[in-house]
Amino acid sequence: MDLVAIEPEPRKRRHCAECRQGPLRFHLLEFNAVICLDCADLAHLVYLPRGNAALTRRAREASSLWAVVIRHNRRRKRYERQGLLVESPALARAEAACLADADARARRRARDAARRAAEDVRFTAALTAEILRLFPSCPPPRAQAIATHTSQRGSGRVGRSAAGRSLAEDAVTAAVRAAVRHEDTAYDALLMAGVPRHKARAQVRAVIDALLDSWRRP
Repeated sequence: MDLVAIEPEPRKRRHCAECRQGPLRFHLLEFNAVICLDCADLAHLVYLPRGNAALTRRAREASSLWAVVIRHNRRRKRYERQGLLVESPALARAEAACLADADARARRRARDAARRAAEDVRFTAALTAEILRLFPSCPPPRAQAIATHTSQRGSGRVGRSAAGRSLAEDAVTAAVRAAVRHEDTAYDALLMAGVPRHKARAQVRAVIDALLDSWRRP
């Protein structure tokens, strides 16, 4: 089980329950009591922020003692990982190893990026073709624009879902419907006017259905 250190929110000033030291940058919880790194025998560890996956992995592997640093996100109402506390010599070795193979890792990242870009081009083309199969009267440039938007990597849109990647009819139709809702109806204006989402959708549903029906006809 990982050791966990907490980075408190800026507005919260934590003090150690044992030595009264504070405010603390990091602390642990022991039986719901705040304990500083000194009292927890972790003060010799150094902080490694998240962001460099290779450096983080190597530092963790080289450190005989380490702790995960988390911080509470008030908006999302959950704790999120911020980095690691690791031994200073382990971090130095990890940094040296990353410098030694930086060129090789950069070339691998470039190859991976090129491969993902080619995959995205093929998938967008396949999605465009499927949109035109389901909606043969949809203008081809519009179909391509919808496919490009909904299949954007990392977007979380329906085109990147499992159903979207498999070109399931329901997912493709949902992507087209969403595009029409935003671009061909007053839906966005209704939201900006304060109309609740479900009511705004109900108001524009007939317009969407009519346009999709016209696109379905050869």
